[in-house]
Amino acid sequence: MARTTIEDLFIHELSDVYSAEKQITKALPRMARAATNPLLADAFKAHLEETQGQIERIDQLVEASGLKLKRMKCVAMEGLVEESKELIDEIEKGAVLDAGLIGAAQKVEHYEIASYGTLIAMAKHLGLKEAVSLLKATLVEEKATDEKLSKIAEQGGNQAATMSS
Repeated sequence: MARTTIEDLFIHELSDVYSAEKQITKALPRMARAATNPLLADAFKAHLEETQGQIERIDQLVEASGLKLKRMKCVAMEGLVEESKELIDEIEKGAVLDAGLIGAAQKVEHYEIASYGTLIAMAKHLGLKEAVSLLKATLVEEKATDEKLSKIAEQGGNQAATMSS
């Protein structure tokens, strides 16, 4: 489908982030199992629950606005998920892997923060007030997860990795 209007672009971007969130629900349990820092493992588990709620919000938005999502795969998220798999396969379980997983997770969060910020701007332009509200709630969660990951890294996740090398 050609993206010739802001609405077309909004539907495309929303479909893309929907795919991204679905992919994350598959990656987070793997990342939680690979983490040795209990705070990090718990953060991944908590974000999995949050992500499921974010998917529900997108479903709500679609239903309320009468939009129809496109079936597509977010290739950007596919690449980010693949990076986390490579880390898990290539690095021995421990502090270094935990540091890598924090970085991988923050790349995901930054992608999502950019995506939701863009969607909010488009929804405002399209006058989709309920969509703006739902998307803002998700953006707040994504930013909070990014902050939580930074705190885990600063509280020793990355420090332990430095000491073990």
